[in-house]
Amino acid sequence: MFRKLFFVLFLSHFFLNAQTYNSLNISLLSHIDPQTTVGIGTDGRKYSGCWGWYQANKNKEYAIIGTSANTFFVDVTNPNAPVVCDTVPGRIGCTWREMKTYDHYCYIVSDDSSPNRFQIVDMQYLPDSVHVVLDDNTSYFDRGHTIWIDKDRMYIGSQTKLGGDYDNMTVYSLATPSVPVFLRSLKTDYSNISVVHDMFAKNDTVYASCGNQGLFVYHFKPDTTFEQIGSFENYNSGPAYNHSSYITTDSKYLVFADEVPTALPLRIIDLQNMSNIVQTATANIYAGTTPHNPYVIGTRWAIVSSYQDGLIIYDIADKTNPIVSGYFDTHNQGGFENGYPGSPYRGNWGAYPFLPSGIIIACDMQNGVFILDPSATYAQPIGLQEGIADNIFLDIFPNPATEKIRLICNLKGKTEINITNVLGEVVLTEKLNYFNACLLNISNLSKGAYFVTVSNNNKKITKKIIKN
Repeated sequence: MFRKLFFVLFLSHFFLNAQTYNSLNISLLSHIDPQTTVGIGTDGRKYSGCWGWYQANKNKEYAIIGTSANTFFVDVTNPNAPVVCDTVPGRIGCTWREMKTYDHYCYIVSDDSSPNRFQIVDMQYLPDSVHVVLDDNTSYFDRGHTIWIDKDRMYIGSQTKLGGDYDNMTVYSLATPSVPVFLRSLKTDYSNISVVHDMFAKNDTVYASCGNQGLFVYHFKPDTTFEQIGSFENYNSGPAYNHSSYITTDSKYLVFADEVPTALPLRIIDLQNMSNIVQTATANIYAGTTPHNPYVIGTRWAIVSSYQDGLIIYDIADKTNPIVSGYFDTHNQGGFENGYPGSPYRGNWGAYPFLPSGIIIACDMQNGVFILDPSATYAQPIGLQEGIADNIFLDIFPNPATEKIRLICNLKGKTEINITNVLGEVVLTEKLNYFNACLLNISNLSKGAYFVTVSNNNKKITKKIIKN
């Protein structure tokens, strides 16, 4: 069975690597598609959440992959040749599967219709195998939408027990990792919160993404009660669903995504005054991009799973001016270039950028698991916020091109784009009030070489293109 699975992974790796994925400063190391059967989605949905684990005593790295039917444990120590070590079956036909780790244990939840299950898996025997410690829906709960673990505390967002008993958010002690102990439900102290879709906890502070109600910040007190210490509400002119968040390592800023409606931007907020949390910036690589799950490395890099537009890395060194520094489009059949066909909620669901090697694990719901090298992104200088013109970048794809070209540039604001021929004559001009990315139609240009110049505020950059 393992040989057969390895052969399938080898073929998927060979054929997927033969495809072209739009990218900037992120390279593809390998690709696997171990979930050979399609889940419940009519759009070929197979994958959902992912996480990673570092096995220090064996110096090994693993990707933990949630699918519509299983959780896969994959050795990515050699990222160019990942190996599936073991599989834990779950409820078949799941859209949601999320997991987090503590010590050598993995905790797995799903929020698809009952009966579902909560699973605890012992990973200490990897790379040989994993051992299932718990797999039931009566000891703790039946369904959990999301999970977060900070130190020895496990938080479950939107927990439901068999019979329908619902909690907006619960917290458990992992003092004995194989036997979680219930500590508190948020609804005991704040029954007004209808849903906690996701949460980020650090020490005793919990940043709860509460859907249509906004973001709420709680102190989990030593007496195991919750106390609200801040909130960020009514921040959008229309409806918005506060979906998920991540904070910078200095705890001064938080990056969060609104999933509903589509195409709302990524947001950065300042947490330094909890009585007056303010927004400092928004970011979106394209007007139609839908950020789903953000992650933050240090205080500078926001790694964002962005559905049909794949994985995007923003440089947030300047919290008022985030810029795109890298991306990898895991979903080349959709997104910006293709007009977002079908359901907008397709493509890159989640990622894990925290392994010691620096590789990124990215799960595309339809296309599988991508092992990525972002080192060229992290090597980029800080850029425009320091006013260094050489740090302006312009990415043009495809090149050569026949009909349309896609431009991404870290210049923002009112921008002029000029295309000139080899004689220096301007053959196409586009003026934009706001620019980070755009699509230009060059089908009317004759075959040959041209120069694309993007300029604003006395800054400009020029690149050569070929029209076929």
